Amino acid sequence: MCLLRGLPLPGDREITPELLPRPPRLLLLVNPYGGRGLAWQWCKNHVLPMISEAGLSFNLIQTERQNHARELVQGLSLSEWDGIVTVSGDGLLFEVLNGLLDRPDWEEAVKTPVGILPCGSGNALAGAVNQHGGFEPALGVDLLLNCSLLLCRGGSRPLDLLSVTLASGSRCFSFLSVAWGFVSDVDIQSERFRALGSARFTLGTVLGLATLHTYRGRLSYLPAAVEPASPTPAHGLPRAKSELTLAPAPAPAPPVAHSPLHRSVSDLPLPLPQPALASPGSPEPLPILSLNGGGPELVGDWGGAGDAPLSPDPLLPSPPSSPKALLSPITEGVPEMPASSGLPPPTPDALGAISTGGPPDHLLPPLGTPLPPGWVTLEGDFVLMLAISPSHLGADLVAAPHARFDDGLLHLCWVRGGISRAALLRLFLAMERGSHFSLGCPQLGYAAARAFRLEPLTPRGVLTVDGEQVEYGPLQAQVHPGLGTLLTGPPGRAGQDP
Repeated sequence: MCLLRGLPLPGDREITPELLPRPPRLLLLVNPYGGRGLAWQWCKNHVLPMISEAGLSFNLIQTERQNHARELVQGLSLSEWDGIVTVSGDGLLFEVLNGLLDRPDWEEAVKTPVGILPCGSGNALAGAVNQHGGFEPALGVDLLLNCSLLLCRGGSRPLDLLSVTLASGSRCFSFLSVAWGFVSDVDIQSERFRALGSARFTLGTVLGLATLHTYRGRLSYLPAAVEPASPTPAHGLPRAKSELTLAPAPAPAPPVAHSPLHRSVSDLPLPLPQPALASPGSPEPLPILSLNGGGPELVGDWGGAGDAPLSPDPLLPSPPSSPKALLSPITEGVPEMPASSGLPPPTPDALGAISTGGPPDHLLPPLGTPLPPGWVTLEGDFVLMLAISPSHLGADLVAAPHARFDDGLLHLCWVRGGISRAALLRLFLAMERGSHFSLGCPQLGYAAARAFRLEPLTPRGVLTVDGEQVEYGPLQAQVHPGLGTLLTGPPGRAGQDP
């Protein structure tokens, strides 16, 4: 009996290579300018030797522009591949998943296993994969090596996806997060410091704290039938080791910047011609494309003297179906800047992948119509609102420590107005260990949900989906449990479900 194939063999028959299963065929998509422009170098030096040694068959393509990956997977013959792996930040996987869901055969296409090897700035999903595999928190090359090893070991699990409907009626799919307020502000405003590499998020966080704003809005959500056992583990997770560097010039092995907030977005790549790369036994290169082959504790109250709260107004619970008069937008604390924070307004092309396919949102009425019974509504002043699916918001930020790739839940986190700057910083430092819910911050809220609607009442602001800026205005989303498939490798002891 051939145990690998389950085929009966006569006792006198020799086992030949033809009887063995073929090695998995992977399509690697590399954003050569991901992170600080070291993605291609890291891929050559670390990823390719490891997967070649593991006997995996692969083709490699370097993306040349924004949405290149989306266009590629829309026309790809998926039957030739056992998985699509992005070598970049979270933004490239955002393009791939939305491209799969934009195909006429999206129901089959979205079942294609996808993976991520972290060479970007934020690497949130890779941080969750690393934890699922049982590794200690890691950043930079260490995180890349861990995820590469898990990929070589094989193994996958279902991946929840969020369907996000924007104010214009367009829809995109998210595997990571929807953010409004402080998180999205830092995410987008730090673009101006791109030359600093990952250190721009540290600087963006400091500037964001110095000019902290509140945003008035209405958050409604459909509670999950079963709440997670606990929003925080019994003990904090270990912190990822990193150090801060502000040197903008790439180096062969740069230290990874330590930041309370790492963004999850792909960097716009520039064309970088390279020969097509393929391993022996892999499909021929595609001719239609240009192939290129515990934290420190801060002393102080959650709000109070010495650091005036931004807004004393609490969130106001409202009955699910009661009419609400439109509130006049607050002016105090609202940033005097356009919604794009100095960047050009997002256009359909710049928003990333907008999908027309995918499953219907049976839990969501059209935007602008009343919500059905059973929804909970909060209205008031927010510093931030975050809807996250996996556990990590960044490679070293565990925003939802109890989350699983396929738990079928949206994890809603919000911070109300009235929190001091020191208290907000303390929350993000604790988030590195996933212990922020245990701090007892009265402004921090959490709910497990199946769907939500966000209605900003402040006229200016920034909204992001998986780190990509989208049009500002009302939006809503629901979780589609297990819609995708993620290459995770086998679970480790720390990655086992409770």
